[in-house]
Amino acid sequence: MQGSGLASSRRLACHAMILPVMVLAVTATDALHGRSLAQGRLDARYTVTLAGLAIGRGAWVIDITDDHFTAAANGATAGLLRAFTSGHGQSMVRGTVSSGQLVSTSYTSSIFTDQRFDEVRMAISSGTVQEVVADPPIASNPDRVPITEAHRRDVSDPMTASLVRVPGTSDPIGPQACPGKVSVFDGRMRYDLHLTFRRLDQVKAAKGYQGRSVVCSLQFAPIAGHVPDRAAIKYLAELRNVEVWLAPIAGTRVMVPYRASVPTPIGLSVVEATHFVSVPHSDQAGARTQ
Repeated sequence: MQGSGLASSRRLACHAMILPVMVLAVTATDALHGRSLAQGRLDARYTVTLAGLAIGRGAWVIDITDDHFTAAANGATAGLLRAFTSGHGQSMVRGTVSSGQLVSTSYTSSIFTDQRFDEVRMAISSGTVQEVVADPPIASNPDRVPITEAHRRDVSDPMTASLVRVPGTSDPIGPQACPGKVSVFDGRMRYDLHLTFRRLDQVKAAKGYQGRSVVCSLQFAPIAGHVPDRAAIKYLAELRNVEVWLAPIAGTRVMVPYRASVPTPIGLSVVEATHFVSVPHSDQAGARTQ
């Protein structure tokens, strides 16, 4: 991997798509349809390319029922990147479904590479992080913006933030799927993601979903836990042409990342689903998305 800006760009892309997020979403109350439109399961597989060359792969399984949800993701380096380094990671979140909202209660993330191990565990209640363990601990640095108790309130963990629940009863595939500002705490950094509707697009997985997707532009805004003068942080904060494609989970009003593109100093990094199969938990449970 070349350059701290590139490394951080890939880490952010993985956070949103396969490993712990480039986090995208907000949960929104839809009380009238919280039960009938909030049950489904997604099994998705992704590839990661950099300047057209394969560098990673991952999988994501999401299960949403009447009263709870789980999401688990894993990923690993692949292709050309394995000649320079090897790594793999996984993350998982558990939570409840309350009045149509997805409310996380626990989040874990672990990343292993040749050089390091990184693990985060969080206990969450009603959008407030009650307990967080980061290993290794955040390095002491007088230039780092301190994280306060306020930064742990009214936030989403990276995984839950990747589940965009669209409010209302109209077609969820529209501008309303891009939720504006999303507040995220990943155990080490508090940041906002600003998602703005850009266009509708057609996508076609090798297996599973074929149809419309919502394309949102995304901007990263660090709030706390970072060192402002670091080149990687500046690079990410200045990016204006990051895009994320959102596609629906059958039987729900939840949209999740199907594709994301992130410019890097040596080429475009793209995370894209090759397998995107969802099944509604309902009377139509045997029907799969087309």
